[in-house]
Amino acid sequence: MTASTPPATTFQPLTWKDLTSRPRERADATIAYGPDHLQKVDLWRPAGPGPHPVVLMVHGGCWQTKIADRTLMDWIAADLRRDGIAVWNIDYRGVDRTGGGYPGTFTDAARATDELTANAAKYNLDVRNVVAVGHSAGGHLALWLAARAKLPADSPLRTANPLKIAHAVSLGGLPDLEATAASPDNGCGTGVVKQLVGTTRTDPYADTSVPRLLPLGVPQTLVNGREDKIIPYSMATDYVARARRAGDRATLVTVPATGHVELVAPDSAAWAETKRIVHAALRLGAAPQGKR
Repeated sequence: MTASTPPATTFQPLTWKDLTSRPRERADATIAYGPDHLQKVDLWRPAGPGPHPVVLMVHGGCWQTKIADRTLMDWIAADLRRDGIAVWNIDYRGVDRTGGGYPGTFTDAARATDELTANAAKYNLDVRNVVAVGHSAGGHLALWLAARAKLPADSPLRTANPLKIAHAVSLGGLPDLEATAASPDNGCGTGVVKQLVGTTRTDPYADTSVPRLLPLGVPQTLVNGREDKIIPYSMATDYVARARRAGDRATLVTVPATGHVELVAPDSAAWAETKRIVHAALRLGAAPQGKR
């Protein structure tokens, strides 16, 4: 008798419903940094007196509020809180909201980030070694926040003394806005980039697209799923190559059998990799082994 060959398994990526149907924990505090209902930050604060190491978290959603807001990051924020890491989970007005686009989406992200400094003493947060973690369009913003000190002097987005980011992590991100605008294969489409950067300036990418600001002088790690059908894998490989040529320390971590949602699912191989990176950047030692 000839032994039968087991059928080949086909990778089935997680859907957003797979993630959002799970039980959801709550943040410990919500801080407003402006009058709009989206100008909010959720703080996930571990038990104990601190000072607590901090991850600055930035949600994606193609820079559109109708697609996602900060609550999409609740599951991984709760997971980091269990590890003893505080999470500063920011929100911002997307391009589809009044005040969003250029400069509003960028100034919101910047103001929300700098609000961390203003609240550090109140919540006993250690802001000397902040790691930024962004997913999808939030990956672009996390890298951009790490690059704020490199903004052109004449940019309206430039501010004095922006919060220093010690390490930036992009999860399936879109760091190069010019490449995104030219790539019909990206899941966000090309038109949204024009809404984000504006069309009235001579060079709308000079202060918005991360490659224009290289070298950042900040370690950068890109975590990407090899089976991500929303964000082309080339977005990561091309950006890492450019960052390295510019002299930055940039690393690409490729996770097999991983789509886009797995990157922010707390029981995934991709998230285990991200936690390892975060723990190392925060100098906390090995990340705890969760359920897999």
